[in-house]
Amino acid sequence: MNSTVLIVDDEYAGRQTLESVLEGEGYNIEMAENGFQALEKVRELLPDVIILDVMMPGMTGFEVCEKIRNDPLVAEIPIIVLTALDDRESLLKALKAGADDFVTKPFDRYELRARLLGITQLNRYHKLVEERRKLQDANAQLMAAYEATIEGWSHAMDLRDKETEGHSRRVADMTEKLAKLHGVDGEDLVQIRRGSLLHDMGKLGVPDYILHKPDKLTDDEWIIMRMHPQFAYDMLHRIEYLRPALDIPFCHHEKWDGSGYPRGLKGEEIPVAARIFAIVDVWDALTSDRPYRPAWKEEDALAYIKDQSGKHFDPQLVELFFRSRVEKQEGGDANPGSRN
Repeated sequence: MNSTVLIVDDEYAGRQTLESVLEGEGYNIEMAENGFQALEKVRELLPDVIILDVMMPGMTGFEVCEKIRNDPLVAEIPIIVLTALDDRESLLKALKAGADDFVTKPFDRYELRARLLGITQLNRYHKLVEERRKLQDANAQLMAAYEATIEGWSHAMDLRDKETEGHSRRVADMTEKLAKLHGVDGEDLVQIRRGSLLHDMGKLGVPDYILHKPDKLTDDEWIIMRMHPQFAYDMLHRIEYLRPALDIPFCHHEKWDGSGYPRGLKGEEIPVAARIFAIVDVWDALTSDRPYRPAWKEEDALAYIKDQSGKHFDPQLVELFFRSRVEKQEGGDANPGSRN
């Protein structure tokens, strides 16, 4: 797109001379006959560059320049001051007023073209940088909105499932830390956190009478309960940015020995994110009070996790979990008797 140049000069001959110099250079040329008209056109047109004559009646170029620089809407537009005053004081006055360049009359047409080209290219670069910054800011705001939405869904699931307050946030924090110890980083770590927060999203598809039943579930009810990973997949797979986070919601009930659900995956067939999460999920469930039982003592929960190494859990990740417990005591995840 061609750059727009606003020429501000009270003399017709001066405007025509500048127009002839710039003709054929690919600029859109606009004119203003005095300072007041210039200020109106600057706000109306938002030109890429202003070529501003100094000696004008009513309002000098210096005054116009100062007013433009004090107007937030147009303050960043480059200004070339053009004047017959060829002295140091005028140069300093122009720069103090906010001019980007200073050209004296009579000017060399090739020098003026070169200076104008340099300023328009620099201004175009600044605009590109600013547009990229705005795009980055907008993307950051969008991602923040995504994360807030996921947190909201997660909290809503905790409330609906009557889990211990903060269950999803705790398992997300602990899974993220354990994944870091395993060497996961960058975007993969982001997806693991999202998947942890959404791990029980599929329970939205489970009827309340099953989810909140105080007694043991019947075989038929367990069939429905065990469909919640598939429900999660069906719901979340439609959302493109959440597809990379599906490993945990879809696979966190698979077991190392192949006895889990929904697909009976075995060993390393189970995504590593889901293998990490499974340990954390059980730890948090065991060490938290639940409506149907009090929290286990930590030593009993650790003994259970150790016993399930090679059965429910990846043995290497169980070792990593125990090392992490030595480094820093944490809380974790879900109970063998819980409906998760």
